Amino acid sequence: GFNNCQAKTGNNKGDESPTESVTQNEGGTVKLTKAKFLKEVWDYEASPQEWKFKGDKPALIDFYADWCGPCKTAAPILEEVSKEYKGKVVIYKIDTQVEQELAGVFGVSGIPAFLYIPMEGKPSMTSGIARTKDDTKKMFVQNIEKLLLAKQ
Repeated sequence: GFNNCQAKTGNNKGDESPTESVTQNEGGTVKLTKAKFLKEVWDYEASPQEWKFKGDKPALIDFYADWCGPCKTAAPILEEVSKEYKGKVVIYKIDTQVEQELAGVFGVSGIPAFLYIPMEGKPSMTSGIARTKDDTKKMFVQNIEKLLLAKQ
């Protein structure tokens, strides 16, 4: 069993003022807005029927919300993982309360949900985290190795 929350949509509190000062060079997760998603990941408005990945590295997207406990547990682990895989894998975050449309495009109903995007082929989605931090980290690493970095 994985720990996850039901994704609630609606009830946006207007206190979203992301202060992003993370530079890409040292790794770290990147927050995605719809505009950035369309530009860097997949322009689903231009090709709604066809997945076309626009990135230059495999990616992992974390769908989360601030009120979700397991999401809070996953966040620092993903930061760690993103630094370990910097230059190899990009790790994005999508706040499902703010970017409801993006969550809807992927049919995200339980969070945290994680979309693994390889360079070739279709992305795959997993949801929830393991019971312990160590197991959760192992899960991310195994999935990255298997789904993103395994030579086809």
